[in-house]
Amino acid sequence: MFDRLPISSKTERILTKSLDEAITVEEANHLMNIQGPDLYPLLATADYLRHEIVGDNVTFINNCNINFTNICTVRCGFCAFGKDADDPEAYILNDEQIIAKGRGAVENGAREFTLMGGVHPDADIEYYEHLLQLLKGEFPDVMIHGFSPTMVRDACLASGIDMAEGFERLKNVGLDTLPGTAAEILTDRSREIICPEKVSVAEWIEAVKTAHEVGIPGSATIMYGHVETLEERVEHIDIIRNLQEETHGFTEFIPMTFMHEYSPIFLEGQTGLGASGTEDLKLYAVSRLMLRDIIPNIQVSWVKMGFRFAQVALTAGTNDLGGTLGGDELSEASGAPDGVEASIDILDSMVRNLGRNPIERNSKYTEFYPIAQGIEMPSK
Repeated sequence: MFDRLPISSKTERILTKSLDEAITVEEANHLMNIQGPDLYPLLATADYLRHEIVGDNVTFINNCNINFTNICTVRCGFCAFGKDADDPEAYILNDEQIIAKGRGAVENGAREFTLMGGVHPDADIEYYEHLLQLLKGEFPDVMIHGFSPTMVRDACLASGIDMAEGFERLKNVGLDTLPGTAAEILTDRSREIICPEKVSVAEWIEAVKTAHEVGIPGSATIMYGHVETLEERVEHIDIIRNLQEETHGFTEFIPMTFMHEYSPIFLEGQTGLGASGTEDLKLYAVSRLMLRDIIPNIQVSWVKMGFRFAQVALTAGTNDLGGTLGGDELSEASGAPDGVEASIDILDSMVRNLGRNPIERNSKYTEFYPIAQGIEMPSK
């Protein structure tokens, strides 16, 4: 495959091996550091494996973010969304506002609500049960992708119950899938810098394992490009891989590049923030080589990357574009390059332009829906 390419012998050996088996942590660390002519063979290998594992379908979902509050006690150094309770911009949506957001999304064809918010100090399991019952009562056929491991853990503590009971109760009233958020980078060194008030690595793993054990699948994420090292990125993916081998509960893996422009750590003077374009592509490709078919769906976040770079990332091992994302106030606060809402037609056009097949899906990747011919990608 690489006979006529100017590629180093070590990279060639690793990529040749990756065609048949997952690469090791040591091999992944080598690939994260490659430069020059080794890059394109890596991307081509990841794209080849993507084709072998999931074919030429590119999936996405028609969804809507319902951010029910921006009040947050955690206040991570990378987040421009959370507010203190006494901040004039702080809010908590009431039931009528939540239903109105849901109704508008359903009228536009939404199949999923992403129910998220800050870690509110008074939120307990009963409150989250109420939100789920509210939405499922009005929109029983719409899946809910909701909360985060940190939010559920803190709500269980507030209600005096263990996490298994908490997740069971949430599942019983309509929680379909769990977002992989709060993972950020799964090394305690980095977490102590960017999110010291959030769950530790061990606590995050415990929460996710518990959710999977009670029958709530969900996504896995990585948020990179801040204070972590390249080796810590690989360590994070390896933790996700090991956890998936144990629980088989992850539906997708979502790398999310850090948008730093409005983040507290950037505004306080932290330098060297943000990943380069080649680092983005290497992370997608290495993720495919490490995860292969154990997590077959690797998502590129167009809201983080912009439409054009997301399309390029679809040639580096990824096969999912996420969602239409109406109302993603978290990404909007961070400075999303192409806004925070896309039509099905735009995503459809991105995929068809690559000669691949656009497929709408549900939250669990268990149901798929045909897409009518779309429109051209926007010029800006």
